[in-house]
Amino acid sequence: MNDLTINKKPRTYIPKDLKMEWDNLSPILDELLKREINNVEELEKWLKDKSELEAALEEDFAWRYIKMSCDTANEGLVKDFQYFATEIEPKISPLANELNKKFSESPFIDELDQAKYFVYIRAIKKALELYREENIELFTQLQVTQQKYQGITGSMSVEINGQEYTLEQASNFLKDTDRSVRQNAWETIQKRRLVAKDELNILFDELIVLRHKVAQNAGFENYRDYMFQALGRFDYTPKDCYDFATAIEKEVVPLLKEQAEKRKEALGLDALKPWDMEVSTSGKAALKPFNNGQELVDKSIVCFNAIDPSLGKKLEIMKANNLFDVESRMGKAPGGYNYPLAETGAPFIFMNSANSLRDLTTMVHEGGHAIHTFLTANLELNDFKHCPSEVAELASMSMELISMDNWDVYFDNEEDLIRAKKEQLADVLKTLPWVAVIDQFQHWIYTNPEHNAADRELAFKQIYERFGAGFADWNGLEQRFGNVWQKQLHLFEVPFYYIEYAIAQLGAIAVWKNYKENPEKALQQYLDALALGYTKPMNEIYETAGIKFDFSASYIKELADFVKDELNKLG
Repeated sequence: MNDLTINKKPRTYIPKDLKMEWDNLSPILDELLKREINNVEELEKWLKDKSELEAALEEDFAWRYIKMSCDTANEGLVKDFQYFATEIEPKISPLANELNKKFSESPFIDELDQAKYFVYIRAIKKALELYREENIELFTQLQVTQQKYQGITGSMSVEINGQEYTLEQASNFLKDTDRSVRQNAWETIQKRRLVAKDELNILFDELIVLRHKVAQNAGFENYRDYMFQALGRFDYTPKDCYDFATAIEKEVVPLLKEQAEKRKEALGLDALKPWDMEVSTSGKAALKPFNNGQELVDKSIVCFNAIDPSLGKKLEIMKANNLFDVESRMGKAPGGYNYPLAETGAPFIFMNSANSLRDLTTMVHEGGHAIHTFLTANLELNDFKHCPSEVAELASMSMELISMDNWDVYFDNEEDLIRAKKEQLADVLKTLPWVAVIDQFQHWIYTNPEHNAADRELAFKQIYERFGAGFADWNGLEQRFGNVWQKQLHLFEVPFYYIEYAIAQLGAIAVWKNYKENPEKALQQYLDALALGYTKPMNEIYETAGIKFDFSASYIKELADFVKDELNKLG
């Protein structure tokens, strides 16, 4: 055995070769339900046994999802995923609720270490409060319906100059210094998206109906209010999101408008069109930090090693165990993710690399998630590893910025390195208004569930305009303008998961600010915070990272000004 072997925790309760079929799972769940618990030690043992089963189920589901997204055209893999969603999850759900009841009604719950179990107990109580048997079938329908988005978008490709490209590969042409090449690529991509516009609108309408019904069944007026509870948003409210959006509009949008003016002047244009927003204003070709997926993985290992050898080692372990699928290809689902494997204690990184700077930042972003997965692998209960997104995205977005000091691994000369850092910092600021757009759009969608596709398009346009509309001139491109939202996977597959990116982006800027002042201390605080998993409330995790859980207008201004100053230092 070498030191790159993953040593899974041995199972002590469920069979080592347990096949995930209902006939095998039912007796285990039955035993957990009927088991006598006579003291606090037996309660903790019961929790650990339940956790072992949950981890095995989660990992089985993870592999079904991963394999399906790596090859969306493979009907067998789609069926494997659907089997779990339709045959296993609906049967487990009522029993999981009974197990939650058994735990919450245990007379020994007060004897547990309250500091250790506070977050867990709070989550169980919330799950019991929201559970409705009539929603089980709806959740199954949602799982299966949401997955159709991958099938539709995974099959999208375009032909440019006689060659076929995935949309991710084709988007590299948007960085071409020849404006006609950029325009042609942009229009070709948008034309392909418009082909699927109606199909995706119909799919989205189905999802809205199902989601609204889930909310009503649980006693909520709308899905937005339901999801705030279901996501465990104990630390902020819908009003805070509206205030946050207003603060971004006030403090960040003007900065980006100013940068767009400079871009327009540098490119010598009368107006910036959507195909002018990615090209470098230096007049030079797009940065190419690596040549292929293998090189991206290898260079990222070196980069993480330079931050701290223990971090590089974690990516090495993933490489040795085939836990990467990074290159864009036909039939692969869009986007990127880090999927934790609950039993293995390591994650799988999936992305669609087309050898661009954006792919480098995606890799270090998902690499931050991967480090988080490793650091929480040995927490006692599987639920302790289920971090809220505001914490999970802090892990990834901080790594984007921390890693920049070692990006010389990807670039042969100083000039390219400076350009890469400038583009990254500009993207950091650009993230905030786009997050506000998607978040505010979701608030509108789910508090107006009776709307139709035309209403939705109009609402999106109004919201997008409020936050700068990508800081480009969309005159004459109205149809494409109203369709931009369809590229956002989160809207289809993980509703209401988006504001977290902005909250975490602020946190990441604060982590990076600390890192620039004292690298060793800031890195240790960051790693200590991640190692907590979800065993502490969110504000305590942020405090452990040496930062504030704050998204007030004054804090946004302070951090946006810091990024602007860092950009100015780069020249």
